[in-house]
Amino acid sequence: MKKIKKFIGNHYEGLIITLVFIGVLAIAFLIHYKFEFLNFFILPIILSGYLLGKRKAILTAFFCIALVFLYLVFYKLYLGLEVVFSADEIIRMATWGGFLILTAAIIGTFAEQRERRLEKMRRSYFGALKIMLKYLEVADEEKPRSLRVSLLAGEIAKTAELSKAEVENIKSAALLYEAGDLQSSLPFYEEIVNFISGDMKIPEEQATDKERVELSIMASLLKTIEPLLAGYFHHYVEEADKLDKDLNEIPFGSSIIALANLYDRVANKVPTSMGEVTIETLEDIEKLSGRSFSTSFVRALKETTSGPGLSPSEP
Repeated sequence: MKKIKKFIGNHYEGLIITLVFIGVLAIAFLIHYKFEFLNFFILPIILSGYLLGKRKAILTAFFCIALVFLYLVFYKLYLGLEVVFSADEIIRMATWGGFLILTAAIIGTFAEQRERRLEKMRRSYFGALKIMLKYLEVADEEKPRSLRVSLLAGEIAKTAELSKAEVENIKSAALLYEAGDLQSSLPFYEEIVNFISGDMKIPEEQATDKERVELSIMASLLKTIEPLLAGYFHHYVEEADKLDKDLNEIPFGSSIIALANLYDRVANKVPTSMGEVTIETLEDIEKLSGRSFSTSFVRALKETTSGPGLSPSEP
């Protein structure tokens, strides 16, 4: 199937011309009511406009008109008739040809507008990926709060014996949970993920080979961590006042990021509350065990923060 799609993609023009010739031959030898079947040529015109753009669609329309006109001329000569067209034939040909050209122009214009929008979208998403890549690179250098939360979330996940891949995904998601307004960012992330799932190609003139590889990896990573960010936002931002949560519905990564964020705020003396409960100490967080957070994750947090290896309040 992929080979067929690739072949069609590489031979649009030839296939459309072949279709036109087949149409002319079929109408010439197989169809009795020839004028009535001229509307067949609308099909290659639509394909041409959609795949090749307005200019080539209009050229295809003129090509169809010329072929049909030549066929009529040679048909009359073959029968030994004088090459003269009746008023009825002229009106039919002119009407048919006019609508053919109009269809080509309309479909081609819409297709070109669609392609321009896709190109803008492609460049916007490419730019967004570059920004996120730079954000992650800068995070490694400046150690903002999101990096502290990321490190702590990674340690909690590791202590909870999650897989290495899950640990890294949680750390990456935690780096982005503060990247702008999450409510606005999530739909954008989702659009990028959906677009990436198609045939997104990074423009060659905008990136080196190394950058294209890095951005492709970043795109795949975003596809993996977007559900973690969505789960965090829904369960711990939109439903922050709801203490008794259905823990089975919450992705592990979302819960761990929220837990690490909560502890970081407590460790840095930032006023924090969930619902009507004020959170000031680790003991207050422990009271949320089994309600807002999984017991195993709260236990992992306690083990992590009681050890000498990590101090999330460090700058």
